Amino acid sequence: MPVPVPDAAALAALSEHFSFGLSEAALAEFAPAVAATLASSEAVETLYAQTVPEVPAREWAPGEHPLGAWYVTTEIRDPEVAGGPLAGRTVAIKDNVAVAGVPMMNGSVTVEGFVPRRDATVVSHLLAAGATIAGKAVCENLCFSGASFTSQPGPVRNPWDPARNAGGSSSGSGVLVATGDVDLALGGDQGGSIRIPASFCGIVGHKPTHGLVPYTGAFPIEQTLDHLGPMTRTVADAALMLSVLAGVDGLDPRQPTEIASVDYVAALAEPATGLRVGIVTEGFGTSVSDPAVDAAVRTAIEVLRSAGLVAEEVSVPWHLDAIHVWNVIATEGAAYQMIEGNGHGMNWQGLYDPELIAHYAKGRKARGAELSKTVKLVGLSGRHTFLTGGGVYYAMARNVAPPMRAAYDAALSNHDVLVMPTLPYTAREIPPVDACLADYLDTALSMLGNTAPFNVTGHPACSVPTELVGGLPAGMMIIGRHFDDATVLRVAHTYEQALGGFPHPPVTATIGRNA
Repeated sequence: MPVPVPDAAALAALSEHFSFGLSEAALAEFAPAVAATLASSEAVETLYAQTVPEVPAREWAPGEHPLGAWYVTTEIRDPEVAGGPLAGRTVAIKDNVAVAGVPMMNGSVTVEGFVPRRDATVVSHLLAAGATIAGKAVCENLCFSGASFTSQPGPVRNPWDPARNAGGSSSGSGVLVATGDVDLALGGDQGGSIRIPASFCGIVGHKPTHGLVPYTGAFPIEQTLDHLGPMTRTVADAALMLSVLAGVDGLDPRQPTEIASVDYVAALAEPATGLRVGIVTEGFGTSVSDPAVDAAVRTAIEVLRSAGLVAEEVSVPWHLDAIHVWNVIATEGAAYQMIEGNGHGMNWQGLYDPELIAHYAKGRKARGAELSKTVKLVGLSGRHTFLTGGGVYYAMARNVAPPMRAAYDAALSNHDVLVMPTLPYTAREIPPVDACLADYLDTALSMLGNTAPFNVTGHPACSVPTELVGGLPAGMMIIGRHFDDATVLRVAHTYEQALGGFPHPPVTATIGRNA
């Protein structure tokens, strides 16, 4: 559509925004020059229209699920693929990831009604491996919550206790795997959003090394924090799914130019005996820790010892301050990219989704009042710090990220993996709709202390279930060296085999996907 030519009042407002100090006469002089530049915007729009694919015709149905986990259901396969490593396996896709021709809401009315034209790279990988896309799983409002009650139109409930939250933001993905509605699920993780629902729902959730799995086609929060990864019932399935998802697509600047091909399933067969496990002291006994969860993780560590691994305490003092670094990046960075940049922002050489940008920009202006309180917190805090410092706090946070990463690397130079509780407590009850802001935010965000640091540092981290705590799941998180996801999964698999498998929740998929 034509870009409207700004009138005198609009030009004055622009001058004021940038503190240009232009007089009325100067603005009048600028007016024709500004108008002339708009022809290029219109020309680019015409050129871009020649590259846009048609929306494919794919069947879908509104999702129905007793725990609120499905957004829409589908049954999509690649008709040209016979067999493949995921043949016969069903996959749920987190609803911040594009499946062409299928609605995407990203848990928010500001995105509702958007239908992508392109499959995300990871969706293409799954279909090429023979998988069946079974539908889109509900996620939190713009994915910014560690609980599961900010999604619209309603919460996702925990299969171990429907009065409790399932963890977020990949809430539906966690529930659908835990109940057996699907074999596998794709999750996204910017502060723990794969590992949190994995811990609360009692499944395996692996956040890969940053950049190992292409993020192209997923709704971003902040490009330095964005991850996609597998959520499964077993470690072997997580390894299989990661082998399919990983690799460079050439469209995502989060990725290095080359990534070595690894058979993560084959790596599980290598013995883990003698591997050194560092127990991060600072990951236990926090101000919000449940001692029973800490004890369950200590018991899990004893299982690793019994399997022949060597475990010893290690101190990483940086871990106590790491959440502050994440907070700045995840508020100021996300306010700039996810909100004001309409999900994408500028200044990176990746694939944009102009249709999503336009749709969300319009929806955000029309229905911004309906965004979750967590997203509103990001906007208020992030915009304020940006206006105060001009971006200096974000810059400082990014500059202290390397020494923070180096602190974990130092611990990993003497240990093959690090371990700690995934979360400090088990799933809490879903708060009432009239909960005060303090309770709302506490339930949504207070569990991030151990998970969020590794979104900043990019280390691979996998959550596996411990013994139940008060009848509810808890998780042990296993962290590894960059691009050594294979060792992380090998330790997780050794633990699972020593246990004889993980328990399943009392609520299972006996009623089917569309019931």
